[in-house]
Amino acid sequence: MSGIQTLSSQLQQRFGDRITELHLAFDEITMELPAKNLREVCIALRDEAPFEFSMLLDVCGVDYLQYGVSEWQTESTTFTGFSRAVETLDIAETVSAHDVQGAHGAERAISWNKPRFAVVYHLLSLSKNHRVRLRVFLKTETPYVESVVDIWPSANWFEREAFDLFGIVFRGHPDLRRILTDYGFIGHPFRKDFPLIGQVEMRYDAALQRCIYEPVSIQPRTLVPKVIRDDNRYKKGVVE
Repeated sequence: MSGIQTLSSQLQQRFGDRITELHLAFDEITMELPAKNLREVCIALRDEAPFEFSMLLDVCGVDYLQYGVSEWQTESTTFTGFSRAVETLDIAETVSAHDVQGAHGAERAISWNKPRFAVVYHLLSLSKNHRVRLRVFLKTETPYVESVVDIWPSANWFEREAFDLFGIVFRGHPDLRRILTDYGFIGHPFRKDFPLIGQVEMRYDAALQRCIYEPVSIQPRTLVPKVIRDDNRYKKGVVE
């Protein structure tokens, strides 16, 4: 049995009643667990001898609002990209956390019945040279979870970033403020229903001698990631 399989068995045996799922794929372990068990599991992972995950590498938020809704029925990236240069309806109007229909009636290519938001933690054991990923789904439209700053101090800015960009609240965080967006910013830019062009734009007003915010003036447009051309210049075997 390989080291990663041994670790997977140890985690399953230790936290079997504390986690909901454990995945082992591509030599990576992912444990899904309820938010109420997060701190108990994290402390055990940090302190207990078989694990000793002394380092928290990253904390990030995930928004699964439109997960699995694709005009191309695939679970992997494609050489030509996902966009078909078509106008779609507003995400918030067409897709909810548990809908099976996407914009223009497109069905979900990947079935999904889990909550919209999740927090993902990446841990590293320096002494064992092991890695593990924790994923916590948050079952509320106002997502919140307990902070782990007192367990791993490196979580401080990571949690602030997830709060800023996704609106996930980390209860018990010593200083939960925005960290990337401007003062007074409204909304959370990494949520899937936040417009790509934003809500407002800033410019300097010479008369007022200060920066002011105005409604965004950029016109929404459809981006095409790749154009496949069929003329003679691009046909196989043709030399100009």
